[in-house]
Amino acid sequence: MNKSGFKQVVETMSYFHPQEALMPVKKVNKSLLIGLPKETTVGENRIALRPEAVQILVNNGHEVVMETGAGVAAKYKDDEYANAGARVVYSCEEAFKADIVLKVAPPSLDEILMLKDRATLVSALQLANIEAEFLQHLNQKRITAIAFELIEDKQGNQTIVRAMSEIAGSTVMLIAAEYLSNAHNGKGIILGGITGVPPTKVMILGAGTVAEYAARTALGLGASVRVFDDNLYKLLRLKQNLGNFHLYTSTLDIGAVRETLKTTDVAIGALRAENGRTPHIITEQMIREMKPNSVIIDVSIDHGGCFETSKTTTHQKPTFKKYDVIHYCVPNIASRVAHTASQAISNIFLPMLLKIADAGGVEDMIYQDTGFAKGIYAYLGELSNEYIANKYGMKFRPLSSLIIAGRM
Repeated sequence: MNKSGFKQVVETMSYFHPQEALMPVKKVNKSLLIGLPKETTVGENRIALRPEAVQILVNNGHEVVMETGAGVAAKYKDDEYANAGARVVYSCEEAFKADIVLKVAPPSLDEILMLKDRATLVSALQLANIEAEFLQHLNQKRITAIAFELIEDKQGNQTIVRAMSEIAGSTVMLIAAEYLSNAHNGKGIILGGITGVPPTKVMILGAGTVAEYAARTALGLGASVRVFDDNLYKLLRLKQNLGNFHLYTSTLDIGAVRETLKTTDVAIGALRAENGRTPHIITEQMIREMKPNSVIIDVSIDHGGCFETSKTTTHQKPTFKKYDVIHYCVPNIASRVAHTASQAISNIFLPMLLKIADAGGVEDMIYQDTGFAKGIYAYLGELSNEYIANKYGMKFRPLSSLIIAGRM
């Protein structure tokens, strides 16, 4: 083979040799400016991000602005956030001027005015506690408003609702134990059962997450538990998950509910809201027939409550008596254990924020994550949630058309 032929062969073979190339370095598509204002709603002790989550965000190129004292009620100090890289400020206005503002409770009307135009607000919505004026203020500032209780994961689960429901379900039985005791002028009985003494009787309305964790705690203490729900699948799942012979399940037969209530020591209301409101299953007359100093805990009070006699109470004054029955109707039970609740919320918000950054921002996240998009109820000055718009008699446009209009 001559030299020119050999050269041609070598040049041809070189095409098949591995070529050196630099590995692509992953960059944050969009740097986020996140605000953490201090909660001002009475009894709200939680914070949306814990210091460890803030550190991860800062390490990924994002900025977190936190109002001083925002984490104190959840037992997190300003120093912990400062050491994690947050910019701790003494003005709530600075925290509200961020691109993305994270809150637990919905903002007040004054706080909405502090948001900058076209900012993103992530908080609870709590429809039972807001007026049309709240939504009008958001629309005037063209806020992208996201209700975290409506956000779903890939399996269709409302992750924050489930996390807070787990906490509420476990906590309600501890609350019930307090108010059954002599310390709170209750019946003077133990929640549960001991040898030779009949077990405490617990009735639960609803068979969802709150009911599962409440029943699990009550059964663990030795109580006898009866759960009522019209959803047979939920009742079956509950029975399978707990598998305890002291657990009884039943459909919502009013006659059976009434008779059970007469001998019940603790009644838990944990029914899901229908069209924004929980139905009053237990009438005032049925409450009259309960044993003196029995305890009602209405977990559904933020959607109207399961008991006709229920009215909203606070952590500062959590109970009242009606027909000699103790009523506990605090809407944000998870805030009673704010440190644990804040950890749970932060564990959900952190990956969501990182995903928003990788997507290129909130608008791009909407395209890429349908579960996230379900949480958006206001966008570019209009409501994108049909149920909310109808409830308040306001204009509604589908989110997809609003985004297209915003990009034109």
